[in-house]
Amino acid sequence: MAELKLIKTAAEEGLAEAFAGARATLPGAAAVKSLRDNAFRIFEVKGLPHRRIEEWKYTDLRALMRDAKPLAAPPDAATKVKAKAAGALLSAVGARRVVIVDGVFVPELSDLAALEKGLTIVSLAEALAIADKALIDRLSRKALFSDDPAFALNTAMMSDGVVIRVAEGAQIARPIHLAFITTSVKPVSVFTRSLVTVGKGASLSVIESHESADGVDNQANHAIDVSVADDGRLDHVKIACEGDRALHVASLLADIGATAHLNTFTFTSAGAVTRNQIAMRLEGAQTHVGIRGATLLKGRQHADNTLVVDHAVGHCESRELFKSVLDGESRSVFQGKIIVEPHAQKTDAKMATHALLLSEDAEADAKPELEIFADDVVCGHGATAGALDDDLLFYLRARGIPLKEAEALMVEAFVGEAVEAVENESVREALMELARRWLKARA
Repeated sequence: MAELKLIKTAAEEGLAEAFAGARATLPGAAAVKSLRDNAFRIFEVKGLPHRRIEEWKYTDLRALMRDAKPLAAPPDAATKVKAKAAGALLSAVGARRVVIVDGVFVPELSDLAALEKGLTIVSLAEALAIADKALIDRLSRKALFSDDPAFALNTAMMSDGVVIRVAEGAQIARPIHLAFITTSVKPVSVFTRSLVTVGKGASLSVIESHESADGVDNQANHAIDVSVADDGRLDHVKIACEGDRALHVASLLADIGATAHLNTFTFTSAGAVTRNQIAMRLEGAQTHVGIRGATLLKGRQHADNTLVVDHAVGHCESRELFKSVLDGESRSVFQGKIIVEPHAQKTDAKMATHALLLSEDAEADAKPELEIFADDVVCGHGATAGALDDDLLFYLRARGIPLKEAEALMVEAFVGEAVEAVENESVREALMELARRWLKARA
């Protein structure tokens, strides 16, 4: 019988050529190169994810990604000057700014002075070069999404990023702002990996922003790997404001210990195609996890939020809430899966996704799932999609509020329910300002 062989697309061939050309210069010695090779083999076997892969059913990357853009060159002096003004919206937060330009950590643009006791921030490339054993062990572990082709490609091609560690008991009051900036006016691709480790009883807040220019079809593949030890706390916010032609794929992996807290919020309002995938494993009892997000789309934008929450032990709580506002011919996707393992009794997990359709041509796809293998749990999920409430709209207009302003007030209230869970008040206001800008542009 003849052997069936997958026909490679132009993008897959381009990625193979890029990996072959970059492999020798990517950071890391023998152990890291072996890790990269193993990851690329996973990608080679599976290829770009497509609609026949259940987790990618609604976001066919094989069809959406027609070619592979060249890897971004390291930033020069002129590029670094261009990157200085990025992230201005978050200036009121007072965060410690850590800048990654065109996939490379740039210390001279970062605020690394007088780090708090117990906090370390280093370049991923530097940590790989010195063969940091703890780092390599973490990168090599088997985890949710390990076999995902997009995540495997990130492991193979990761160029740089940051490694943030918070020592046991350290309370880092000042948020850290990871500013990922793509400056090129010609299409490029970037692959970054960052790791955040919060020690026992420690706490940290991280804000992650992504920016690139309009009119440039850049390709980005980012990943953040998080570990929160017992009694630890991490608050995380991601803001995706890529250019209007950008393709953005991002993965967040998290392992969480006992009596720990992790809250993450994802805001998406730009980019041509965005895929945010989140995988969390609750490994200790009495842990609390909140996963929330807001997506505002127009035109032909496509955004996919896919998450997996694995309750590996009992007596844990998770809450998932995602809101989408869709105009034009845009499309939002929500895929959420809660897994309750056999011994995870007393699990309390609730998931909801709600879409507000401002156009008859917009589309919202929702696929919430529960996989429950324990019998003493409280779990549920819900999904809704619909237009603005005509009665409420009439009520506002009857009081002299113009139509567009009335619609904007209703949209702000709809999105605000998800945003209000963000801990930092300045960050909440920045997110609502982004929502107001989106509404203003729509008008």
